[in-house]
Amino acid sequence: MPLFWLSLAFLAGILLAAKLSLPMLAWGVVATGCMLLVIPRVYRTWASLLPASIPPFNQRLKIPGSYIYPLFLLFMTLGAIRYQYFQPIVNPTFIAYYNDQPGETILEGVLVSPPDRRDTYANLRVHIDQVRPPGEKTFTPVRGNILAIVHADTQLRYGDRIRLKGVLETPPENEDFSYREYLAHQAIYSYSSFPEVSLIGHDQANPLLSALYAIRDRLQDVVHTIYPDPEASLVAGIILGEQSGITESVQEAFRVTGTSHIIVISGFNISIIAVFFTQIFSRLLGRYKGALVAATGIFFYTLLVRANAAVLRAAFLGLLTLPGQILGRRQYGLNSLAFAAAFLSIYNPTILWDVSFQLSFAATLGIMLYAEPLSLWFTGIISRFIPPEKAKKLAVPVSAYFLLTLAAQVTTLPLIIYYFNRLSLISLLANPLILPAQPPLMVLGGLSAISGAVFQPLGQLLSWLCLPFTAYTIHMVEWLATIPHGSTVLGQTTLAGMLLFYAILFAYTLAWSHLKPMVARLSPAIPLTILGAATFMVWKAAFYAPDRLMHITVLDVGTGEAVLLQSPGGRSMLINGGPSTLKLSDALGRLLPPFYRSLDWLVVADIDNEDLSGIPGNLERFPVKNVLWAGNTYATHSSIDVWTSLLKLDVPITRMQVGHSLDLGSGASLQALSIDARGAVMLLEWDNFRMLLPMGMDFEALDHL
Repeated sequence: MPLFWLSLAFLAGILLAAKLSLPMLAWGVVATGCMLLVIPRVYRTWASLLPASIPPFNQRLKIPGSYIYPLFLLFMTLGAIRYQYFQPIVNPTFIAYYNDQPGETILEGVLVSPPDRRDTYANLRVHIDQVRPPGEKTFTPVRGNILAIVHADTQLRYGDRIRLKGVLETPPENEDFSYREYLAHQAIYSYSSFPEVSLIGHDQANPLLSALYAIRDRLQDVVHTIYPDPEASLVAGIILGEQSGITESVQEAFRVTGTSHIIVISGFNISIIAVFFTQIFSRLLGRYKGALVAATGIFFYTLLVRANAAVLRAAFLGLLTLPGQILGRRQYGLNSLAFAAAFLSIYNPTILWDVSFQLSFAATLGIMLYAEPLSLWFTGIISRFIPPEKAKKLAVPVSAYFLLTLAAQVTTLPLIIYYFNRLSLISLLANPLILPAQPPLMVLGGLSAISGAVFQPLGQLLSWLCLPFTAYTIHMVEWLATIPHGSTVLGQTTLAGMLLFYAILFAYTLAWSHLKPMVARLSPAIPLTILGAATFMVWKAAFYAPDRLMHITVLDVGTGEAVLLQSPGGRSMLINGGPSTLKLSDALGRLLPPFYRSLDWLVVADIDNEDLSGIPGNLERFPVKNVLWAGNTYATHSSIDVWTSLLKLDVPITRMQVGHSLDLGSGASLQALSIDARGAVMLLEWDNFRMLLPMGMDFEALDHL
């Protein structure tokens, strides 16, 4: 498997270069040294083979171990060099050089992708070729892409040359999400929020892509003409990758049920397209011409749907399967997958940090490693109850609609937990119920759109055949999303934890034959370990049990204020949340019982940004039953975010009034003494204990009290 290991070496070099800030010259010296070690030995190996006979096409050339290590190191340094070369040099010829200057900057450039339209705004990716900084009278030639956020009704298309006038900024970042890093992985280092936009000219970009995107816009218009919503938006998302029409509630239902891969163009969609093209064109044109036309179709479809990272990975793997079909060979999956990742990273090394690419890669790897073993395991189990032939036939649909999904989830689970802090248990049920409807939905949806663009009545007829599949998909997902505890929101996980999971998983997968004797020797320890873990969890729960005392904890959340009250009867109340999502999550995770992570009350007692910013990101991790609100709802950005987040989650909100007393049980109460636009001053009482909580106190309230 030299291709597999050399591809991994190239990828490892990219990851290494991202962590080590070495100059290009250092990597070049290492690469030159490796080449001096490898080339003579490769030459001698081939020279010894050529006089005898050239190896047959299907014979593997084994690489001697004497130079596999320098060859591995060579490819690793080549990956590092590619990453270093991809990084921009920020100088006056690069657009990011002009970030964060006071005043408005004038930019001119070409729209290099179709506008990404959302409900209230649109994202424009613009290649800038000249800039006029604030105070300057002439334009300076530059290069580089920017992201411009404009109004949703801005009428532009791919290839338009535009002029922007606005503030050019470095993308922001915070502890929850680095927008700067996210855009940098797309080679974007500057952005402008709602600049003035003026159109200069049309058709300034690639004419082939212009034609494809025009076809895409036409197909999208046809879909919304022949389908009603929400079915129209679903079809547009599945066959064209256009999700702007899908409402937030529907997208959330797909996220909760773990079926988001259906409404985005992913490997699943590309695989259906590849099989459809190959079967159709091979029957019409023969094996060789059919495979060539199928490859062309996959290529153009990839461009049509704007070729994101996951689509590129799937399309490239789809193209790799075609030579095997022509030659009657079965491709070697791990080789192809590793080579696809390495090949795509040559074009864009930062694709390795794209979450969609990582999920797509992990899902494909899981299917390659575990789909067949799971199918054999299922067949063996069923064969105990029915004849083997019937068991094999039954295993085919079960594998296609359940075991394949299970195999993919084994390897994507750590990534989902790490990036989204969510575990969807309902996905094990949702995918088998929904996946069977997707191939006919894609085929009929695509045919109806194409037919409707040529002759609308025919497209309308095909849309009626497709409607049952689209309606079934939407209603089934929405129903499954309502099942209680189908999706569990988890706390923040670490990169080390995710890597440890993969290390254990792959060690078990690749070295099971060597681990079997060890497991046999440790078999008595396994039940003892389980018993010990259960004992630990029981004692941990016991330590968190109510002790008939009032617990008041001032949380260490930074510059803001956050107080957790735990009443004698076990009720929990959070007052404010501080500025940090991560610090608040860490503090609540340590203090709340392990099996009861919800808050009985959230009290918004001060609407300052530094006191509320940490709350929205924790509402799913620590569900809130009731809210007591004091102060102006729309006074600050954070108060707006908290208010809208609570409304989305349908959490009951009570407006605090002066004299309002909240019963915490066991004689404990929280009373509002003073309320103004900023917040409230409250008094906590329990038995002979009294504590003043002056969260929203101003000077007038101080004089009054």
